Amino acid sequence: MRAEPCPLCKVPYSPEAIEEALKTCPACGYHYRMEPVERIAYLTDPGTFHEFSANLRSRNPIDLSGYEEKLSEAETRSQLKDAVITGTCLIEGRALILGLMSFAFMGGSMGSVVGEKVSRALLKAAEERLPVVLYTTSGGARMQEGIFSLLQMAKTASAAAELDKAGVPFFMVLCDPTTGGVTASFAMLADITLAEPGALIGFAGPRVIEGTIRASLPEGFQRAEFQQERGFVDMIVPRKDQRRVLARLLDLHNRLPLPVSVPKEALG
Repeated sequence: MRAEPCPLCKVPYSPEAIEEALKTCPACGYHYRMEPVERIAYLTDPGTFHEFSANLRSRNPIDLSGYEEKLSEAETRSQLKDAVITGTCLIEGRALILGLMSFAFMGGSMGSVVGEKVSRALLKAAEERLPVVLYTTSGGARMQEGIFSLLQMAKTASAAAELDKAGVPFFMVLCDPTTGGVTASFAMLADITLAEPGALIGFAGPRVIEGTIRASLPEGFQRAEFQQERGFVDMIVPRKDQRRVLARLLDLHNRLPLPVSVPKEALG
């Protein structure tokens, strides 16, 4: 297949070379978007991921014309039932609950099913005392479901509070993009927040903000590196290092009674 130039450095690489580098640019490390099944392959111990809440499907709670057709198209295109997968797994022998969002399903938008699946994952983790790792990539609330989509912000935040009460660690990995209602709810409630390099992280997008305030934004505004400098992100972790870093975080959890903020140098 023909080599395509990297969106960041413009160096061309074949799709095979990009896939081999975990969908990153071999030259500059630019992180392409990745789907849940691809993440499961590089993160989890082979054969250990077991999905739950797998059969939930979105309906049309406000009878919006054409919404069922959009859902059907999204299912066909993404091969998913909705914009998040949740399950139990092992990472280097450590047990956890893993949730992975998909931007391919209606822009990773959070409707009733996404909110329900994320909430179930957090509450299951609290009950079974298993740490949680969530990977987010989302354009925000799914407005085709009206107020029902906005209710998911409170619902997932409430479930995260129950996890915190139980003293069970919650690790977040913010991917490109993480915006809107997802950022304004559970994505900012983890004990330790990691991010992929260059990920767009914010509420409203830069163009909307510039149009509102009628001023130019700083270079790199809302990117992971910008957010780390301002304390919204604890660590930026390239894809090739995520399995090792998450395993280390899980090890630290096993030795500590309560979740704590972990300095970068402690992760080796």
